[in-house]
Parts: sequence; structure tokens; C-alpha cells
Amino acid sequence: MTAPETDSPRLRAAAPRTPDWRAQLPVVGVVALGGGAGAAARYAVSLWGTRPAGGFPWQTFWTNVTGCAVIGVFMVVITEVLAAHRLVRPFFGTGVLGGFTTFSTYAVDIQKLVDTGHARTALAYLAATPLAALLAVWAAAAATRRVLTRRQR
Repeated sequence: MTAPETDSPRLRAAAPRTPDWRAQLPVVGVVALGGGAGAAARYAVSLWGTRPAGGFPWQTFWTNVTGCAVIGVFMVVITEVLAAHRLVRPFFGTGVLGGFTTFSTYAVDIQKLVDTGHARTALAYLAATPLAALLAVWAAAAATRRVLTRRQR
């Protein structure tokens, strides 16, 4: 049984606080600048070599794996070693590396492989990319910690 509303104390709900959008402008700006730089670097990598129809998309694969390895190193350094400016992480982590890695192209590559009758290659690529990317982040972070620990001794 519930108490009638007249018996319950009325608490005023705090007014929702609206974020000051102007405080986010520097973050948006550095993410955009970093994203442009990362996307340009990714495009440059995509121009190297050619891929035969139905071939494994090695450029995209290595771009994603390399970007994930760099994020592993970067996150260890930025969170465990350096006290960096508040805009470093959004610029480099979200912007540059977000623009460089390309999981949207990964999805398009899979679709193209399936559409051209190369389902086995698509399935191998579908499984290999996230596994290699996660392994790259883990291995790079672990190696960075190991190197930094040895340097401190």
C-alpha cells in the first residue's frame, strides 16, 4: 500500500545543468585538426601497393593494427608517465588515431569481398582484424610498461 501524496514530503529536483558548449570548443577543434591529419595519413597508406580483386585488404588491416598499437603506447605514456595538457588526449588519441584507424573501411572491405564471391577471405578478415587490433593494443601497452619500468631502475 502506498502513502497518499499529501503525506509524502516533496523534494525539489535539482534543475538539470546545461553544459557550457563554449568550454568544449577547444576539444572539438583539436579533435577536428587531429582527425584531418590522421585521415590524410591513412589515405597516404592506402595509396601504397595494389590489391587484386578478392585479395586480403592488407593496407587497411595494417593501418588498423598499427593505429591500435600506437594507442596502446600512447595511453600508457599519457596516463602513467606524463602529466599532459588536457587537449593532448583528444587531439592525438581521438583525433589523429581516430582518423588514422578505419573500421568503417574495414566494414566496406568485408562487404566488397562478400559481394564479389570471396566469402572465405571476408570471414578471415572479419576475424583477423579485431583480434590483431586487440592484441596490438595489449602487446604495445605491456611492452611500453616493461620498457618504462626498466628505464626507471
